[in-house]
Amino acid sequence: MRRITPLRGIWRYAAAFGLVVGATLVAEGVYRLFDTDRLSMVFLAGVLITAVTLGSGPAYFAAATAFVIYDIYLVEPRFEFTMNSAEDYLVLSVFLAVAMLTGRLAGRVREAQGRAEVQARTAGALFRASEEFSSSDNEDAVRQALAQRIAEAGGGEAMVLHDSRSWSWPPGLAIPSALAELAARPASEAAARESGWRLRQLRADGVMVGAAAWRVTPLDDRPTDSPEDDEKLVYVLVDMAGAAIARFRLAAERAEMQARAQTEQLRNALLSSISHDLRTPLAAILASVTSLREFGDRFDAEVREDLTLTIQEEAERLNRFVANLLNMTKLESGALTIEGVSFGVAEVVGRVVQRVQRQAGARKVVSGIRPDDLAAFGDPILTEQALANVVENAVRFVPNGGRIEILGRSVGGKIVLEVVDDGPGVPEADLQMIFDKFFRSAATSASQQGTGLGLSISRGLVEAMGGEVFARPRGDGHSGLVVSVILPGAPS
Repeated sequence: MRRITPLRGIWRYAAAFGLVVGATLVAEGVYRLFDTDRLSMVFLAGVLITAVTLGSGPAYFAAATAFVIYDIYLVEPRFEFTMNSAEDYLVLSVFLAVAMLTGRLAGRVREAQGRAEVQARTAGALFRASEEFSSSDNEDAVRQALAQRIAEAGGGEAMVLHDSRSWSWPPGLAIPSALAELAARPASEAAARESGWRLRQLRADGVMVGAAAWRVTPLDDRPTDSPEDDEKLVYVLVDMAGAAIARFRLAAERAEMQARAQTEQLRNALLSSISHDLRTPLAAILASVTSLREFGDRFDAEVREDLTLTIQEEAERLNRFVANLLNMTKLESGALTIEGVSFGVAEVVGRVVQRVQRQAGARKVVSGIRPDDLAAFGDPILTEQALANVVENAVRFVPNGGRIEILGRSVGGKIVLEVVDDGPGVPEADLQMIFDKFFRSAATSASQQGTGLGLSISRGLVEAMGGEVFARPRGDGHSGLVVSVILPGAPS
């Protein structure tokens, strides 16, 4: 309900008296036109209108006033306050009772309507505040929204203080020095009232995360809900903001825990991969070197050549593995620098074919790019590394006797390189994930070795040069995979 100041109360009762006077004038008109004194309903109508528009108190006043005027003005002898018969007593008593009852019932309806309106406004304010707090993306946004909602609820101005910072509504309010000192003290709400402000500590899970302060407009200057209701609403808003801040902090802690768990998972996967991919080539190198040192003079030239070739292949394999790890570290730390130059694509592709030929074995790796046919812009060394990782990945899965072809074309100022193989292919659901670190498709044979870093590094290197990488199934009816590497074309 609205709390009314003394001045407003006087005018309400004056308005009630005016309504009774108006009913009297209407009664006089009816009395003169129809020559009847059965005019109690006219006065009851005035009382009813008073109750509906002004409330119960003025309605009671109107009922009593109507009772007196009705007796003086209409009951014979007129213009005297007399009751000469039992009938007069009965009529006037019934009139007064009905007027009082009518005023009470209508007043209660009006008061119930007022309470419903207040509850609706309160619910609407809480709903809007909850919506704003939930949609805010950080604690500062919650504090700013809280200041605005408190100012609207209190009909004045408000601010939220935290760590020498403030959020106010209306914006730009200066912080009173006394208020800033009070906000930093644990028990300061009562002391804040002495300076004209009201203060409520903002807490999240029992931890103080600021203080909300507000000052209302004087009651004489605005219609307002009772201060107690306003204060309760502000307290609820402050508690809601504290809960929102607590949710933000819990979400941040959860995200941090998830990041730590993911980091630990990646670390374990990397250590597991390293333990295998480092030991295997090192074991082969050590075995070959030991055999050559201890039995080299007993081996014929063909065996010694085979052992030497094993050492070279395993050393190159180990070098590629270490290079992949270094490239991944540079990509994730942002330390990889790109110096773009124009280079011939055919030359880079030729080095890639030569590089993987020995690893390909019985598989055929061919280039479909003519010399001086295409020119790209980027880092040729990194391009070679990225393309080689894609081709080496294809070599792992293409069966012996299979074919891997590297094609290229210019499209819209960009160079599109395609590595086409006739291996088993990749399920549609895994096409995007094969470029993630350590990802191995369920369709991949468990016997295939690899860290799961090659394609991820290829994507990182190409994107660092302003290009993109994606995979798709072959569209000619054959099984296999097509990995497209798109690079910026060389400026003309």
